[in-house]
Amino acid sequence: MRQAWRQLFKYIFLLLVLLSFVTVLLVDTLTPAMAQLPRQEIRGVWMTNNDFDTLKNRAKVQDAVSQLRRLNFNTIYPVVWNSGYVMYPSAVAQRTGIQPFVLRGLDGRDILADLIAQAHRQGLLVIPWFEFGLMAPPTSELALNHPDWLTQKRDGSQTSISTAGEVVWLNPFHPQVQQFITNLVLEIVTQYDVDGIQFDDHMSLPYEFGYDKYTDALYSQETKNHPPINYQDPTWMRWRADKITAFMVQLNQAVKARKPRAIFSVSPNYYDFAYNFHLQDWLTWLRLNIVDELIVQVYRSNLQNFTENISRPEIQKAQQMIPTGIGIMAGLRNSPVPMKQIQSQVQASQQRGLGVAFFYYESLWNYASESLTERLVGFQTLFSAPALRARNEQL
Repeated sequence: MRQAWRQLFKYIFLLLVLLSFVTVLLVDTLTPAMAQLPRQEIRGVWMTNNDFDTLKNRAKVQDAVSQLRRLNFNTIYPVVWNSGYVMYPSAVAQRTGIQPFVLRGLDGRDILADLIAQAHRQGLLVIPWFEFGLMAPPTSELALNHPDWLTQKRDGSQTSISTAGEVVWLNPFHPQVQQFITNLVLEIVTQYDVDGIQFDDHMSLPYEFGYDKYTDALYSQETKNHPPINYQDPTWMRWRADKITAFMVQLNQAVKARKPRAIFSVSPNYYDFAYNFHLQDWLTWLRLNIVDELIVQVYRSNLQNFTENISRPEIQKAQQMIPTGIGIMAGLRNSPVPMKQIQSQVQASQQRGLGVAFFYYESLWNYASESLTERLVGFQTLFSAPALRARNEQL
């Protein structure tokens, strides 16, 4: 009788073990992607220089932040560096001969400080954004006052055409350029109660550039060769990309030394384009553990093309490591984006466990074929419940 009971308990035990194993497999297989969104799900919006009608007015800022909070957003990325100019009172910029683009709001207040204070009261994070990175208009004070900071193409020309028009590029290999960018970043991190800092696809260098005298001498010193004629030469590409990576490592270390818990955010293009055309090796940045948050810009109108881009292996790899989101176009002044397109792209992102950030604030409501009411109703459907991001008070 005892033997029979032992055999019965043994079978029951084995059955329970088997059921547990099967349950784990089923949960891993069947759990919807929505349930796998990172604890720090990104629901963000960029505020650009096109949003200054809002930013310069304290009442409008309060309304904007309250509206974003009601719609369950959790992060604002305000521009602080655009067109070679700063968007806040900056001693660093003034020492470099650059005047602030916008110094104060209508009532004399510090625009950035006010936005941060109002956002934090509503539970939103504020991560200032260096939109122009290493590029600037050729007529900017920065370019005119520091011609030795600029790099060039092999034919000696210094400009390229970007979405912002004709621009020059600061030399990311030049120590004075590196120090200038670092000083600006540390000024913001130190003087303002920010939750982090963000760099986008312009913290890079178009692959045609790097043929200035300084870089030629540096490359020759390190490799005993002059830069090759072919700007797509793999060795030359890798050398320049590694130099940009080394600068980003230094920048990360400088930020963390001031604010260890500050979010070091990057918002590049998808990897193949970022590396092959702009020498931006952000996958290596991830491996070096210098990125705390990734938002990949995927501005596509076709849903299939959009879905293919957000399903890339490097994005899947990133979201296993850090909060990861997709940059979604909400519209431009002369190019409205329908609400249905926005909703389908957000849904596709969420189904893959990805957060989202919208470019840019004004286009959430304006520049659209729908009415303001229709846009608001549409955005209310995107985030059904709050997803506040934890804020460390000892940043």
